[in-house]
Amino acid sequence: MFKNYINGEWVGGSQIYRNINPSDTRDLIGEYALADASQVLEAISAAAKIQEKWGLSTPQQRFDILDAAGAEILARRNELGDLLAREEGKTLPEAIGEVARAGNIFKFFAAEALRTGGETLPSVRPGVGVEVTREPVGVVGLITPWNFPIAIPAWKIAPALAYGNTVVFKPAELVPGSAWALADILHRAGLPAGVFNLVMGRGSEVGQILVEDKRVQAISFTGSVATGQRIAQACVARRAKFQLEMGGKNPMIVLDDAELDVAVGAAVNSGFFSAGQRCTASSRLIVTQGIHDRFVTELVRKIESLKVDDARKAGTDIGPVVDERQLAQDLEYIAIGKAEGAKLVTGGQAFGKNPDGAPGHYLRPALFTETSPSMRINREEIFGPVVSVIRARDYDEALALANDTEFGLSAGIATTSLKFATHFKRHSQAGMVMVNLPTAGVDYHVPFGGRKGSSYGPREQGRYAAEFYTTVKTSYTSG
Repeated sequence: MFKNYINGEWVGGSQIYRNINPSDTRDLIGEYALADASQVLEAISAAAKIQEKWGLSTPQQRFDILDAAGAEILARRNELGDLLAREEGKTLPEAIGEVARAGNIFKFFAAEALRTGGETLPSVRPGVGVEVTREPVGVVGLITPWNFPIAIPAWKIAPALAYGNTVVFKPAELVPGSAWALADILHRAGLPAGVFNLVMGRGSEVGQILVEDKRVQAISFTGSVATGQRIAQACVARRAKFQLEMGGKNPMIVLDDAELDVAVGAAVNSGFFSAGQRCTASSRLIVTQGIHDRFVTELVRKIESLKVDDARKAGTDIGPVVDERQLAQDLEYIAIGKAEGAKLVTGGQAFGKNPDGAPGHYLRPALFTETSPSMRINREEIFGPVVSVIRARDYDEALALANDTEFGLSAGIATTSLKFATHFKRHSQAGMVMVNLPTAGVDYHVPFGGRKGSSYGPREQGRYAAEFYTTVKTSYTSG
């Protein structure tokens, strides 16, 4: 059994979670201990006890630990990628790429530990000096989703530790394997006991305690809008710092002047890779009239050539969706789309076994055309391989449709026009904008985050992470 990691020790739990491979539900990856309430409180106590000492540790100590963790992750990328693909269902190349991203994130923030700077300013008063410095926030609770089970934990854990915070980490219940492997790597990298703690379990139990405990000074959460709103309310009530990354209903505009192969490639990657289970996935394709029919024809051809199979099998383009609940949600939205009058031109069928006979949560990628902006499939996040096409008269209407959403995470445009590309980058109401690229896929050293209902609080990743994981102090000295 794989155990929780609390105060430098591996600790069992009162219950276990059976981690099942969605590509082959006969395959048990392992049994993982679920933390109970007392163990979560123990983890918080351990993190609080050592926080001041860790916050005063040297940048070199933090660099050495994070750099060692990053190096091991990169050295084991194939092994860890296989584990990730096995438990989450993204294809092996995607999984290995995610692991490499996690390793690079740790190495980036190892270096950032050495670069935490400040300012020395003259006061308006003679003989007085001013220093502006950054200090750790304190104990940080990290709550992560199942769709990026090592990259998202990495981009929360690494900056938290780099800037001198202690951590209590609750991964998604569905994907404990990658989280446990990451905790094991950090343990062996030399973190003092209590600095980092792993508590596996249900959000309604483990996560709720983290959110409500006054010793946890900050919460960073990635997940659903509804849960994010509850976390925000709880944190405001006790004046804790919080950072939320939530949903998306990301648009990709395809203009008449787009290169057809570029547009189709970006749309397929954005909408269907990782089985569409990315908050940056583009599930709304807004296509202008002149290219619409050619684009749809070529897009259907490309979709129907995709191989849906075991995530770890060579040649698989799309693996299974993560579990039976997600599959049921995807199928429900496909039924809603049909009932709303959208035309399902390809895909949308679930099949319970792959060509080798292994039972899994498989779904053929679905494409709807002749949809209207008001349809639920164009308003609500589906989080699966289900994409809609919306016709637009011209660029102006396409831009208006792209911005007509409560979300604002990522947006894309396919065009050869510098004029339209430049205008879109300025006027898109999204935190991240892609030109002739998939809407999913962000470098590890640049800020990640959105606007409107997608995100709240400072950006994640890159140097912007310091805004959340540190607090600013202004000091005056006379003489």
